[in-house]
Amino acid sequence: MTERKLYLGPLTDNRRWDMITIRPDDVFVVTPPKCGTTWMQTIVALLLSGDPDVETELSVKMPWVDIRIREMSEVADRLEAMTHRRSMKSHTPMDGLPLGDHAMYLCVFRHPLDAHFSYRNHVRNIPMPWFDMWYPEDDTDGVTFRRFLDGGAEGFDTDAMPLAHILRHYKAAKVLADRRNVALFHYTDMKRDLPGTFAMVAELLGLSYSDAVMAELVQAATFDNMKAHADRYAPSGGKGFMKSDSAFFHSGTNEKWHGKLTEAELAAYDAMMDAHLTPAERAWLEYGSGEEHRY
Repeated sequence: MTERKLYLGPLTDNRRWDMITIRPDDVFVVTPPKCGTTWMQTIVALLLSGDPDVETELSVKMPWVDIRIREMSEVADRLEAMTHRRSMKSHTPMDGLPLGDHAMYLCVFRHPLDAHFSYRNHVRNIPMPWFDMWYPEDDTDGVTFRRFLDGGAEGFDTDAMPLAHILRHYKAAKVLADRRNVALFHYTDMKRDLPGTFAMVAELLGLSYSDAVMAELVQAATFDNMKAHADRYAPSGGKGFMKSDSAFFHSGTNEKWHGKLTEAELAAYDAMMDAHLTPAERAWLEYGSGEEHRY
């Protein structure tokens, strides 16, 4: 991939990657928002350290490079000074990222409706009004879901996470899925088999631990443990970035959209999914590789 798509949004500027020199052993966690980003980052941090008590400090040690909030020169200098194996986070689709031949890219996806409703909770938990127009607190007219369906994959809409952006993420990753250094994960599969997820990531990263150590690492990455220690595991935890670190780990459940959408809204969602994905692609994006559900 020699030419990268441009993604510029209120938060995102993927040109910032131009200041990063990729190392062969770098690990990238690439996801749409609210699809298991922090969870996968934590899994990577635990595996790279082999320590269930490691201080993850994701926003500093495994930075979100695309976000405009931090000065890029500071982020680049910090990453360049790291002598250990590095990991970085991105909410930019794979077609907007620099693609190294040896660095590992872990792409995580979730049912788009679950990701959407999780994002609704997230925007209420950050003390910044970036997306009030898209996510009004008093949404009696269904504005939020209409914009979820109508929003584009690029430009301002990028960071508001419309369905088009999720689909762009999925298609861009799927095109590269046959590469040995690009792997696709699904939130539902991670939830169903966390030890299996750890084993898969460890193999991809060329890491190996005893069964006893792996069990401790897996326990550290359970939803209940991360929520109970949210000041440690939430992005910028303990620093006041969010109204509540614990609320960042809202529920960890799937299908939280049931009963919250009208038949017309669900029909519009179905039509868009079916227009852009094959039945097999849709089944995986919504439910992963486990037992398929129907609603």
